[in-house]
Amino acid sequence: MSRATEGTVTHTVRADEAGGRVDVLIAEIGLLPSRAFAQKLIERNCVSVNGQTVTKRYKPCGGDRIQIEIPPSESSELIAEDIALDVRFEDESLIVLSKAAGMVVHPAHGHWSGTLVHALLGYSDDLGTLAGDERPGIVHRLDKDTSGLMIVAKNDDVQRALQSMIKQRLVDRRYLSLVHGRIVPDTGLIDAPIGRHPKEPKKMWVSDAAQARQAVTSFSTLERFEAGGVDDGYTLVECKLQTGRTHQIRVHMAYIQHPVVGDPLYGRRKIKEDLGLERQFLHSWTIGFDHPVTGERIELTEPLPADLIGALAVIAGRSDGRTPRGVGVEAQIVAKGASTAE
Repeated sequence: MSRATEGTVTHTVRADEAGGRVDVLIAEIGLLPSRAFAQKLIERNCVSVNGQTVTKRYKPCGGDRIQIEIPPSESSELIAEDIALDVRFEDESLIVLSKAAGMVVHPAHGHWSGTLVHALLGYSDDLGTLAGDERPGIVHRLDKDTSGLMIVAKNDDVQRALQSMIKQRLVDRRYLSLVHGRIVPDTGLIDAPIGRHPKEPKKMWVSDAAQARQAVTSFSTLERFEAGGVDDGYTLVECKLQTGRTHQIRVHMAYIQHPVVGDPLYGRRKIKEDLGLERQFLHSWTIGFDHPVTGERIELTEPLPADLIGALAVIAGRSDGRTPRGVGVEAQIVAKGASTAE
C-alpha cells in the first residue's frame, strides 16, 4: 500500500472491499492517513475513480481503479483526532500519559490514523516540533503493543531538554516484563550493541556491525516461577533502560535466552507458553525525572493492566518467592498507580 506522500497513489478495488463509501475505504486500507484527510482531497477533486472525480458518498465496485493526487502542500499533513488520552501528569511544559497496548505512537506504514500523535493533536495546541512534523511533542516512544508511561513535551525548549536528559541517562525509565525461563541472579546488566537485522527488516538484533549502536539494559529479578508441563518456568523482571534503542528490552532478553512472554517477533510463539497473551508482556511502569523547568522531582508509577495481571494469575501457584526488590514493588505493580511531585 502506498503512503500519503506527495504524488499519485493508485489502488484497484477488490471484490471484498466494494460496497462502502470511497472516503471510508481509502482511509481504512491506508491509502490516506484518515477519513477526514480523504474527504478534504475529494472536495478538492484530487480523487478519481476510473478517471472521473467522485463525491465522498460514491461507493466503488470491484475492479474500480482509484487514483489520488496528493498536492505538495498536503503530503505531510496530520489531522487531529478526538481520541481519549490517559493523562497522569500535566502542566504548561509537559504531559506524562499512559499509553494503552495496541496504540501506535506516530504515523507509519499501515497506521495513518488513530495514533497517539493524532490524539495529541486533538488534545493540545502546544507541542514540541523538534522530532519532525509527524512526531509532535514526542520525546521517546513505546512499541505498539507495549503499554505504560510516556513523556510528551509541549514546546521545543522542553523537548530539547528532555531528549538531552534521556541521552545523559537522567530519566529513570523502568519496565516490567515476564520472560521465559528461570533467571538465577537477582540483578544483571546486558551491554550489547543493537542494529537492524540484515535479512528481516522488521527485526533488530545484537550485532558487532559498524552501524550497530550501543545498547545497555540493567534488570532486577522480582519473582521466579517453577517450570510446568509445557514450559521451563518464568521470571518477572524489572528492566531499566540505560539507552533507548528500538525493541531494546525485547532484543536483549531474547539475546540472553530469556525472551519476553507473548513477544510475536522475538519470542517462542507457543500459545500455551504465552499464558493466553496476545501481545508481549512489557509495561512501562515507572518514570522519574527532575522537571526541566521547575526542577521539582516527578515520579510516577503505572500498575500492570488487566491482561498482564491475568497472565501472572495463571502461574501464581508456581511462584518460588519474591526477591527483596519484588517485595518492595509488589503493591505498586498491582494496585492503583501512585504519583508524586516533590
